[in-house]
Amino acid sequence: MTDSPAAGSLVPGVLPGTPTPLGASWDGRGTNFALWSAGASAVDLCLFAPDGTEQRHRLEETTHQVWHGRLPGVGPGQRYGYRVHGGYDPRSGLRYNPAKLLLDPYARAVDGELRLDPALFGHPADGVDSAVPDPRDSAPSVPRGVVVHDPFPWDGDRPPRRSWSDTVIYEVHVKGATAAHPGVPPHLRGTYAGLAHPAFVEHLLALGVTAVELLPVHHFVSEPHLLRRGLTNYWGYNTLGYFAPHAAYSASGSGGGQVTEFKTMVKELHAAGIEVLLDVVYNHTAEGDHTGPTLSFKGIDNPGYYRLDGANPARYTDYTGCGNTLDVRRPAVLGLLMDSLRYWVTEMHVDGFRFDLASALARSMHDVDRLSAFFDVVHQDPVVSQVKLIAEPWDVGPGGYQVGNFPPPWTEWNGKYRDTVRDVWSGAHVGVRDLAYRLTGSSDLYRSDGRRPFASINFVTAHDGFPLADLVTYEQKRNEANGEDNRDGESHNRNWNCGVEGETSDPDVLALRARQVRNLLTTLLLSTGVPMLTAGDELGRTQRGNNNAYCQDNELSWLDWEHVDEDMRAFVTRLVRLRRGAPVLRQEAFFEGHELPGTGGTRDLAWFAPAGGQLTTADWFDTGLQTVGMYLDGRGIRHRDEHGHPVLDDSYLLQLHAGPEPVTVTLPGPPWADGYGLVLSTEYPRGAPPAPAFLAPGPVDVPGRCVWLLRIERRP
Repeated sequence: MTDSPAAGSLVPGVLPGTPTPLGASWDGRGTNFALWSAGASAVDLCLFAPDGTEQRHRLEETTHQVWHGRLPGVGPGQRYGYRVHGGYDPRSGLRYNPAKLLLDPYARAVDGELRLDPALFGHPADGVDSAVPDPRDSAPSVPRGVVVHDPFPWDGDRPPRRSWSDTVIYEVHVKGATAAHPGVPPHLRGTYAGLAHPAFVEHLLALGVTAVELLPVHHFVSEPHLLRRGLTNYWGYNTLGYFAPHAAYSASGSGGGQVTEFKTMVKELHAAGIEVLLDVVYNHTAEGDHTGPTLSFKGIDNPGYYRLDGANPARYTDYTGCGNTLDVRRPAVLGLLMDSLRYWVTEMHVDGFRFDLASALARSMHDVDRLSAFFDVVHQDPVVSQVKLIAEPWDVGPGGYQVGNFPPPWTEWNGKYRDTVRDVWSGAHVGVRDLAYRLTGSSDLYRSDGRRPFASINFVTAHDGFPLADLVTYEQKRNEANGEDNRDGESHNRNWNCGVEGETSDPDVLALRARQVRNLLTTLLLSTGVPMLTAGDELGRTQRGNNNAYCQDNELSWLDWEHVDEDMRAFVTRLVRLRRGAPVLRQEAFFEGHELPGTGGTRDLAWFAPAGGQLTTADWFDTGLQTVGMYLDGRGIRHRDEHGHPVLDDSYLLQLHAGPEPVTVTLPGPPWADGYGLVLSTEYPRGAPPAPAFLAPGPVDVPGRCVWLLRIERRP
């Protein structure tokens, strides 16, 4: 990108073209350009030569608020943007300024980086709400769209189509996955091609995960406040282009090759039996608040794209904590969102989405509305409704915490699961009542509206917060490297440092920390619902106490392949294998707690106190109780396989003890069991007892802070 493109005179010769589809569409002989703007008075299409020279074409045709035109001879690889004319009156919400080059919201690829410059801003530096627009040309400092034509050979691509009950999600950052992987060629590290490289795919397969959930891959830019501090946005929750794969993750360059590379990655992961889910950010954009840059939507139609403050339209309604909120109540914005989702399913072959701050999308006026237009449109869409849909069911606005309130067919990040499991293992006296709900699919949250246990996406850690190794090492965040005086990041993490803050060489503390990580992972992977692992937790990855590493694009955030905790990796692999081989641990229907005919009085689900009897009402409300046995009878599974045959499975007793000291528990005898085989114990670094252990019914000693998985044995 050159520093000083030509001023760009208007060039005649634009044919009328068509208002659909939106974006830039090549037909083999020319390209049709179409841009929605309800309030513009004129729109200039700007084409850029390789040397940066700009040529402007006035789009004379408008149809239903869409400005359109066709240019013969313009084809794939052409860089372009728009300049939109109209009123500039921030007090009325109008921010049109043709001095600012704007990215097409429908651009399929993006070229160039955002460079911090005063010209990015639509207002003069000395007057944010001035009625005088800033006259400086932003073109040298902003990304541009690229005309793309990619007839990708999808032949043979077979999406795995995993059922929810078979799904194990691996949340991972495209760059961070392989940026430091020695088995990936240097030129492919940190790219889409790197993620699909056999060295990384083999790790996924060995681990047993069935889906990768990629942190944002829609093209994003870094916030000005980060650029001023010499940092960048690493996580990617600052979207600018909802159709374009992020160019910096491509080993193929940014001239459209990123589209082919992304598709190749999807096809390779599908061939390995792994689904691809995208973390998508439709709640806000990279343009921030009224002080933010003018890059696309703000200059195309500010009141048409954003929710403005009714009392002061110069300001934005911010339900996201990021400065602005997209106004999904408006048909053009809702259409943009749905067009984007369908594009990623039909053209890019992804298998589902996780919606960041999804409550912001559900707001009709101020409240979160379960029947908002967004939900209605998604539910009836023949494409989007058929893929995996995951909501992050909260935003930062009033009433935004909506765990359990999203309608079918949505699943949800279960924040209550995370909080409960952390509380239990950090030593908080919370009893076992809430834990019982979380272990069995959270029926209290998801049963009433007809959803099933897999509506609960269970997780203990995510990209946002401490990784598991840090969750048991630090109680105080250490975010100084972010340049915000350690004010950012969550201060209440529901965790315990095992008695020593930070790194230590004490072998007893290290052993306890490792066991606590195993306890958290075991609880996660043996709970009913859909487990989500955070990439690196299986490797022992640390962020050295930083619990908000969103701006740390370095070794602090990347997966560390040099210092791998091989015991932990083997432990997680064993857990996932156990889960996959035991249908009773991943049920598709909620437990009933009813007696099973012909079993002598057992139930599909039962809860046992340490003394051996089933939990009493007093036990359920005893906040000091830290020990519980969960009995799961495999003869009580109520779903059938694809051929209609009942699914039968072994029965198990999960014995969980969060107290610090060993405890004597009484294993129940007949009809519950004639004996027990110890399948897994978090007492051991890799989970496997040193020798096959048979335990008779009766008293046994369970170590402090330990989980046992016991297979029920019955006499013939």
